Amino acid sequence: MIDNFNRSINYLRISVTDRCNLRCKYCMPQEGIKLLDHSQIITFDQIREFAQAAIICGINKIRLTGGEPLVRKDIVKLVKMISSLNGVTDLSMTTNGTLLSKFSKDLKDAGLMRVNVSLDTIDPSEYRDITRGGEISEVIEGIKSAIESNLTPVKINCVVKESRQEANAISVAKLGEKLGCIVRFIPQMNLETGHFGIVDGGTGGNCKLCNRIRLTSNGRIHPCLFSDSYIEISKYGNSIEGYIKAIKETIVIKPSKGKNNHTDKFYNIGG
Repeated sequence: MIDNFNRSINYLRISVTDRCNLRCKYCMPQEGIKLLDHSQIITFDQIREFAQAAIICGINKIRLTGGEPLVRKDIVKLVKMISSLNGVTDLSMTTNGTLLSKFSKDLKDAGLMRVNVSLDTIDPSEYRDITRGGEISEVIEGIKSAIESNLTPVKINCVVKESRQEANAISVAKLGEKLGCIVRFIPQMNLETGHFGIVDGGTGGNCKLCNRIRLTSNGRIHPCLFSDSYIEISKYGNSIEGYIKAIKETIVIKPSKGKNNHTDKFYNIGG
């Protein structure tokens, strides 16, 4: 698919849940969030049919996100449903890593190709503070398990305030080098103010090269992370034909660059 600014759109991010087992300070309020009712969450069959429609439209790269995707019940089943579709050349997942050691082998067997793990510090105390209770030992174990299961290349996503020269970023980079992971440094973003930057080590945040659309866990297609615009897939009918129409409409409204988003939060749109 080619959008109005001559960008080739081939990347779909699917937020499979708004739930998470952590409460990271830059993502969630301390008191938690008002969760979507289960009846509002898109089903596995809807996700599979939407993915099929997206492939027909030209998508070949799919990433599962959350919230935390590994808290979605039967997530391995969903991975298998998507990986069985012809045309998916890159099927990945972004996770906080705390549950990864329990799932990595089954995810690989189901067809997941690789994972990105979010990690902003290697100091156990600071990690507990940032995540409001998380244990970094679980993340390290998860990364090692992913490597052993060949969910590679494992990429570590490290949020930074300014640059990779920060103390925490340097420590995470050293860990990544030790484990054989690719480390990317992501400027801390703010949806409401429209503050974002280009990922150091990737192309995220570079609007001129943006090749993605997003499907949220409540069935909305977003053409841009930093935009209030979205398409409700339910209004187009729950069918592959309807989803194709919805996707094409989304491409039409995809902006040239991000501005701000007052409608969503990182925990429900998938970052």
